[in-house]
Amino acid sequence: MARYSHLLAISVLTLALVWLPAFADGDAAAGKLKSVTCAGCHGREGVSTNPMWPSLAGQKEQYLAKQMRDFRDGNRHNPVMSPMAKGLSDQDIENLAAYYSSLKP
Repeated sequence: MARYSHLLAISVLTLALVWLPAFADGDAAAGKLKSVTCAGCHGREGVSTNPMWPSLAGQKEQYLAKQMRDFRDGNRHNPVMSPMAKGLSDQDIENLAAYYSSLKP
């Protein structure tokens, strides 16, 4: 039994080390500065006035970061968002996700 707890502990630690960078804390203030480009479609405060584009305000930070990474990395395709996300760094994505998740819908 002790052998299995040791293996479980190693597995949990390995998963934490692999996934932790994907959910690093972003800087909402830096995200706000970066969001100027996003405001044209998603609204200045993350609330879209056009039903074609989603509101981002109040969305979960991890969800937003995953979607932006998927657009950037080609795992999700959209003729508008894919090119917009292409130039975002991991830190840009974390910052934008932190900013939009901090806003009230």
